Amino acid sequence: MSHPAPDRPARRFLAPGLVLGLLALAGASPAVRRMLLMPAPACLAGRWHGCLDTFNGVVLMTLVTLPAAAAVAWVLARRRRAAGVPRAGRTALAEVAMVHGTVPFLWLILMPGAGAGAVPGRFSLVPLRDLATMGALGIAGNLLAFAALGAFAPVRWAALASPLRILALGAGCSAVVETAQYVLRLDRVSSVDDVLVNATGAVLAGLLTRRWWHTAADTPPAGPRHTPAISTAP
Repeated sequence: MSHPAPDRPARRFLAPGLVLGLLALAGASPAVRRMLLMPAPACLAGRWHGCLDTFNGVVLMTLVTLPAAAAVAWVLARRRRAAGVPRAGRTALAEVAMVHGTVPFLWLILMPGAGAGAVPGRFSLVPLRDLATMGALGIAGNLLAFAALGAFAPVRWAALASPLRILALGAGCSAVVETAQYVLRLDRVSSVDDVLVNATGAVLAGLLTRRWWHTAADTPPAGPRHTPAISTAP
């Protein structure tokens, strides 16, 4: 199935972002630069195949959209400061970072395999059985899948400012994604080990941001309520 190319205005916005992303890659190792530059022509042309259906393309587009994500966070923070919202900059950054750091991993996890739709869903429910077959790269990817969510959700919401709650959040989100892989028959193995490693990565990332967590002490107390005086005059 062919996918229509984006219109000219979309390309005008994409090109500067791609240039910024390529400049960001200048400091990377030659091997990394080579790997990420492979899908650049397809991404610049707005083609789905060769860009958004590949790991390299998704990573490149994540870098390309960094300036846009930073701009969104700045606008949100400015509007909230103007409205007198407390912790405006921190909450705006946390919200944008959660989305920008999690959506690319969700895209990769839910990317259909070669036999999507043709093969039945598969699952592995024996804990720790699949760890040995993941490899270092697979474990690292699973640790990072919900790392942004675990790092910034407690910064945004005081209700999640607890390692156990972050663990539950990471495990719950991972379980939903693994279930979607199975139900949608994406030619992926839905593994309980993925859930365990995803949740662990969320907690570890959350601990790195612990000093910025949103707690009840950060919430300003509500001002005193003023009740109108009741006149006692006859």
